Amino acid sequence: MKLLATATALCLGLACSGALAFEPTEKDAIAMAERGAALIKAKGKDEMMKRINAKDPDFVQGELYVDLRDVKTGIVLAHPYNPSIVGKDLTDVPDANGKKYRREIIELAAAKGKGWVDYQYKNPTNGKIEPKTTYILLVDGVILEAGIYKK
Repeated sequence: MKLLATATALCLGLACSGALAFEPTEKDAIAMAERGAALIKAKGKDEMMKRINAKDPDFVQGELYVDLRDVKTGIVLAHPYNPSIVGKDLTDVPDANGKKYRREIIELAAAKGKGWVDYQYKNPTNGKIEPKTTYILLVDGVILEAGIYKK
Protein backbone atom coordinates (compact mmCIF):
# COMPACT_ATOMS: atom_id res chain seq x y z
CA MET A 1 0.00 0.00 0.00
CA LYS A 2 2.85 2.34 0.90
CA LEU A 3 4.48 1.63 -2.50
CA LEU A 4 1.22 2.44 -4.31
CA ALA A 5 0.89 5.74 -2.45
CA THR A 6 4.51 6.66 -3.28
CA ALA A 7 4.05 5.78 -6.97
CA THR A 8 0.82 7.79 -7.13
CA ALA A 9 2.48 10.81 -5.52
CA LEU A 10 5.41 10.57 -7.94
CA CYS A 11 3.08 10.40 -10.97
CA LEU A 12 1.04 13.36 -9.73
CA GLY A 13 4.23 15.33 -9.13
CA LEU A 14 5.46 14.64 -12.67
CA ALA A 15 2.11 15.59 -14.16
CA CYS A 16 1.99 18.85 -12.23
CA SER A 17 5.55 19.73 -13.21
CA GLY A 18 4.72 19.28 -16.88
CA ALA A 19 7.09 16.35 -17.30
CA LEU A 20 4.25 14.32 -18.76
CA ALA A 21 3.08 17.13 -21.07
CA PHE A 22 2.30 16.33 -24.69
CA GLU A 23 5.38 16.85 -26.86
CA PRO A 24 4.24 16.61 -30.48
CA THR A 25 6.36 14.80 -33.04
CA GLU A 26 6.74 15.08 -36.81
CA LYS A 27 4.32 12.16 -37.12
CA ASP A 28 1.74 14.11 -35.12
CA ALA A 29 2.13 17.13 -37.42
CA ILE A 30 1.73 14.98 -40.55
CA ALA A 31 -1.33 13.23 -39.09
CA MET A 32 -2.95 16.56 -38.19
CA ALA A 33 -2.37 17.97 -41.69
CA GLU A 34 -3.75 14.79 -43.24
CA ARG A 35 -6.87 15.01 -41.02
CA GLY A 36 -7.30 18.54 -42.31
CA ALA A 37 -6.92 17.41 -45.92
CA ALA A 38 -9.56 14.72 -45.39
CA LEU A 39 -11.94 17.28 -43.89
CA ILE A 40 -11.41 19.69 -46.79
CA LYS A 41 -12.08 16.93 -49.31
CA ALA A 42 -15.22 15.86 -47.44
CA LYS A 43 -16.69 19.20 -46.32
CA GLY A 44 -14.73 22.00 -48.00
CA LYS A 45 -12.32 24.81 -47.10
CA ASP A 46 -14.92 26.89 -45.27
CA GLU A 47 -15.56 24.08 -42.78
CA MET A 48 -11.82 23.71 -42.20
CA MET A 49 -11.47 27.44 -41.57
CA LYS A 50 -14.32 27.31 -39.03
CA ARG A 51 -12.71 24.39 -37.21
CA ILE A 52 -9.31 26.08 -37.02
CA ASN A 53 -10.77 29.37 -35.82
CA ALA A 54 -12.86 27.53 -33.21
CA LYS A 55 -9.69 25.76 -31.98
CA ASP A 56 -11.19 22.34 -32.67
CA PRO A 57 -9.05 19.82 -30.73
CA ASP A 58 -8.61 17.76 -33.89
CA PHE A 59 -6.60 20.69 -35.30
CA VAL A 60 -5.34 22.61 -32.26
CA GLN A 61 -3.43 20.82 -29.49
CA GLY A 62 -1.27 23.28 -27.56
CA GLU A 63 1.78 24.17 -29.61
CA LEU A 64 0.73 21.79 -32.42
CA TYR A 65 -1.94 23.32 -34.64
CA VAL A 66 -2.97 23.68 -38.27
CA ASP A 67 -3.23 26.98 -40.07
CA LEU A 68 -4.42 27.53 -43.63
CA ARG A 69 -2.99 29.63 -46.50
CA ASP A 70 -4.09 30.19 -50.10
CA VAL A 71 -1.36 28.84 -52.40
CA LYS A 72 -1.89 31.42 -55.16
CA THR A 73 -2.21 34.61 -53.11
CA GLY A 74 -0.30 33.67 -49.96
CA ILE A 75 -3.18 35.05 -47.90
CA VAL A 76 -3.68 33.45 -44.48
CA LEU A 77 -7.19 31.97 -44.40
CA ALA A 78 -7.26 30.70 -40.80
CA HIS A 79 -4.96 30.74 -37.77
CA PRO A 80 -6.05 29.58 -34.31
CA TYR A 81 -3.61 31.67 -32.24
CA ASN A 82 -3.03 34.75 -34.37
CA PRO A 83 -6.35 35.88 -35.91
CA SER A 84 -4.84 39.30 -36.66
CA ILE A 85 -2.94 37.79 -39.62
CA VAL A 86 -6.03 36.21 -41.21
CA GLY A 87 -6.80 37.89 -44.52
CA LYS A 88 -3.24 39.13 -44.92
CA ASP A 89 -0.49 38.25 -47.37
CA LEU A 90 2.68 37.98 -45.29
CA THR A 91 4.59 36.08 -47.96
CA ASP A 92 7.68 38.27 -47.84
CA VAL A 93 7.69 39.08 -44.12
CA PRO A 94 10.78 37.34 -42.69
CA ASP A 95 11.18 35.44 -39.44
CA ALA A 96 13.50 36.65 -36.64
CA ASN A 97 16.54 35.47 -38.64
CA GLY A 98 15.49 37.16 -41.88
CA LYS A 99 14.24 34.00 -43.61
CA LYS A 100 11.24 34.44 -45.92
CA TYR A 101 9.84 31.09 -44.87
CA ARG A 102 6.29 31.78 -46.03
CA ARG A 103 7.57 32.22 -49.58
CA GLU A 104 9.42 28.90 -49.17
CA ILE A 105 6.18 27.25 -47.94
CA ILE A 106 4.26 28.48 -50.99
CA GLU A 107 6.99 27.49 -53.44
CA LEU A 108 7.37 24.02 -51.91
CA ALA A 109 3.61 23.45 -51.93
CA ALA A 110 3.35 24.55 -55.58
CA ALA A 111 6.32 22.42 -56.66
CA LYS A 112 5.90 19.22 -54.62
CA GLY A 113 2.55 19.41 -52.81
CA LYS A 114 4.07 18.58 -49.43
CA GLY A 115 7.24 18.77 -47.38
CA TRP A 116 8.96 20.45 -44.43
CA VAL A 117 10.09 24.05 -43.88
CA ASP A 118 12.25 25.26 -40.96
CA TYR A 119 12.07 28.76 -39.47
CA GLN A 120 11.69 30.76 -36.23
CA TYR A 121 8.21 31.43 -34.82
CA LYS A 122 6.47 32.44 -31.59
CA ASN A 123 5.46 29.41 -29.54
CA PRO A 124 1.89 30.00 -28.32
CA THR A 125 2.46 28.03 -25.11
CA ASN A 126 5.34 30.16 -23.81
CA GLY A 127 5.41 33.29 -26.00
CA LYS A 128 9.05 32.77 -27.02
CA ILE A 129 10.50 32.82 -30.55
CA GLU A 130 11.78 29.27 -31.11
CA PRO A 131 13.01 27.06 -33.97
CA LYS A 132 10.08 25.40 -35.68
CA THR A 133 9.66 22.86 -38.46
CA THR A 134 6.36 22.77 -40.30
CA TYR A 135 4.82 20.10 -42.47
CA ILE A 136 2.95 21.59 -45.39
CA LEU A 137 0.31 19.83 -47.46
CA LEU A 138 -1.42 21.26 -50.52
CA VAL A 139 -5.06 20.33 -51.06
CA ASP A 140 -7.67 22.03 -53.23
CA GLY A 141 -5.64 25.23 -53.65
CA VAL A 142 -4.87 25.74 -49.97
CA ILE A 143 -1.86 24.88 -47.87
CA LEU A 144 -2.35 23.14 -44.54
CA GLU A 145 0.56 23.93 -42.21
CA ALA A 146 1.17 21.91 -39.04
CA GLY A 147 4.43 22.50 -37.19
CA ILE A 148 6.37 21.44 -34.16
CA TYR A 149 8.87 23.40 -32.12
CA LYS A 150 12.35 21.95 -31.93
CA LYS A 151 13.50 21.35 -28.38
